Amino acid sequence: MSLYAPPRDLTARLFTTLPRAFHKDGDSDWVRANKPGQRVESFLEGPSFDVHGNLYVTDIPYGRIFRINPQGTWTLVVEYDGWPNGLKIHRDGRIFIADYKRGILVLDPHSGVISPFLTHNRSEGFKGVNDLFFDAAGKLYFTDQGQTGQHDPTGRVFTYDLDKEMLTCLIDNGPSPNGLVMDLAQNALFVAMTRGNAVWRLPIKRDGSTSKVGIFTAMAGGVSGADGMALDTDGNLYVCDAGNGCVWVFDSHAVPLYRIRACTQGRTVTNLAFGGQGNKQLFITDSSSSAILVADLEHAGQPMYSHS
Repeated sequence: MSLYAPPRDLTARLFTTLPRAFHKDGDSDWVRANKPGQRVESFLEGPSFDVHGNLYVTDIPYGRIFRINPQGTWTLVVEYDGWPNGLKIHRDGRIFIADYKRGILVLDPHSGVISPFLTHNRSEGFKGVNDLFFDAAGKLYFTDQGQTGQHDPTGRVFTYDLDKEMLTCLIDNGPSPNGLVMDLAQNALFVAMTRGNAVWRLPIKRDGSTSKVGIFTAMAGGVSGADGMALDTDGNLYVCDAGNGCVWVFDSHAVPLYRIRACTQGRTVTNLAFGGQGNKQLFITDSSSSAILVADLEHAGQPMYSHS
């Protein structure tokens, strides 16, 4: 980033915090595996808005999905045996969940029933799915991160055609693929490579495959890396920095524009979603403090497939 002028600093404010009544005792199999020696009351992820302006978030270690209304009131939608991470809402109202333990699931928000949707690839289980995204045509893209990293760069990115029921692996050499989103023209997929401290760009060809995969931008470094991502209507890319307590904003040529700092003491900023008035507010999960932050922006977020 030293090649360019320093990005402008913005600071998010607190929108709401997980009520204390929903705090857990701090221990689970997920906590012992991913946060050894720590007490984790929650680990929020997967923010996504429905058409009524309600924000849904996941709580990975305790298998919970919450709904937060525009006034900041929390409702527990479901608690189940799983590790839900990414979440996106289909235009038909179904809630799709990238569950590390169980694969791609679907939640009926009215009944609270969770059903398996895509749990394996030709009878082979996934490493551990992380996040997901629908393109304008309704095709599903998702990352299969597992415990991959620089020591084991075998993370995968898949695409699934819901109409043809066809699953395709785009890449299988990612060092911890995480958040993902498409560019404005929908001819390239951006993928956050957490342990690679970078965002990769995957050109999508007419036949749905990819080639000439490259690094869109390198991150600033630190103990973690790029996480959840979103795009605005100008094509600017918003990237959570899961170790540095901020969101980086790049233009379509990867020039850094802004750094949106968390207003909390937490540094684990994991994911984000546009919403609010005019879709010009960015809602951010700070997983380390059970908080949802919000920042007011100049540009509106790119509408999700679920809202088209």
